[in-house]
Amino acid sequence: MKLKIGLSLFVSLTFLFVNHSSAQKGWIDLFNGKDLKDWNIKISKHDYNENYANTFRVEDGLIKVNYDGYADFDQQYGHMFYKTPFSYYLLEVTYRFVGEQAKGGEGWALRNSGAMLHCQAPETMLKDQDFPISVEAQILGGDGTHIRPTSNLCTPGTNVFYEGKLFTPHCLDSKSKTYAGDQWVMAQFLVLGDSVIKHIIDKEVVLEYTKPQIGGGNVANYDPKMKEDGKALTGGYISLQSESHPIEFKKVRLYNLEAYSKDQSKLTKVIEKVLKQ
Repeated sequence: MKLKIGLSLFVSLTFLFVNHSSAQKGWIDLFNGKDLKDWNIKISKHDYNENYANTFRVEDGLIKVNYDGYADFDQQYGHMFYKTPFSYYLLEVTYRFVGEQAKGGEGWALRNSGAMLHCQAPETMLKDQDFPISVEAQILGGDGTHIRPTSNLCTPGTNVFYEGKLFTPHCLDSKSKTYAGDQWVMAQFLVLGDSVIKHIIDKEVVLEYTKPQIGGGNVANYDPKMKEDGKALTGGYISLQSESHPIEFKKVRLYNLEAYSKDQSKLTKVIEKVLKQ
């Protein structure tokens, strides 16, 4: 497919702030503990930056994803996007599931959320689009009965390579343990452009895959110009998900590795140092 205006917009918006983000070295607090001024919101069936029913909010120093203003969830999947795209980084989120699932939520969405990596720009999503074209680092909580590892992989509009082969199913479980109840869990995601992504729980790599790229299905109502199948995902936006079960985040931070992306030796040393912190 030839580059069209929409795809060009996707690419330009994705890397508009590359120089800016490259200049920011070290840990960046994506959540300032006070408000969501650095985030943009897109909820399916609603306009860009309409925070329907105050789904995403800050209370008591926490990001809270809540559905007390919903009569029925009705597949109104939502995402809040950090304002700046990144390419090489370590993302760290500390989360917990709370309360009961919203009425009308899908069965699979029980204690289910995600940190979306390499997302398309939120303003390029159509009004009724369900998920951004992205790589989802899926967050799951235990239901008290079943084995439910967290830090899994799902692929809305994307594919990856797993164990050296193109992986086209929608989701892939990690080897993490199940985290039940409302305990806080810290998850880390090491993202190195389109070379490798690692999911880390308790300082252990629980899932690793390579070559993230646009492709496959599992995303609906998108602008076709935004989905150039086979295109490598070398960077993009980060978003946190609303899928019908209340979740809270008390820390969302990122260590920017862009400055070391051209020096493999230095990059490796910095990653080792940061992961020990």
